[in-house]
Amino acid sequence: MGFLIRLIVSAIAIWLAAVIVPGIELAPSDSIGHKILILAVVALLFTLVNMFIRPIVKVLSFPLYILTLGLFSLVVNALMLMLTGWISSKTEFALNVEGFWAAFLGGLIIALAMWVLNIILPERFESR
Repeated sequence: MGFLIRLIVSAIAIWLAAVIVPGIELAPSDSIGHKILILAVVALLFTLVNMFIRPIVKVLSFPLYILTLGLFSLVVNALMLMLTGWISSKTEFALNVEGFWAAFLGGLIIALAMWVLNIILPERFESR
């Protein structure tokens, strides 16, 4: 259940970033159902990247986290979003991220949105 909640929160956060940041957009679609499917696939990719790749990057960049007092996490968020965009560009369910600064702003928006949505959700849905 926790994975599904995390996936839904990621989808909402990615949609919010795609609406706000000019350099981030989801693949064009005619129907609302197809757009939701695109968003679900991109959120699944983003969640998997954050579950498996992000911890490795955090361990390898630990000195930079210390040196920047944690602000390097914003760069890691941008890199994870760019990686998700690159992986999804190989499919029809694409997330287009145009450049580092768009990914940086998108990563910041996604981090803030996920933080707010995780505060709103009840504790019983959190994975233990």
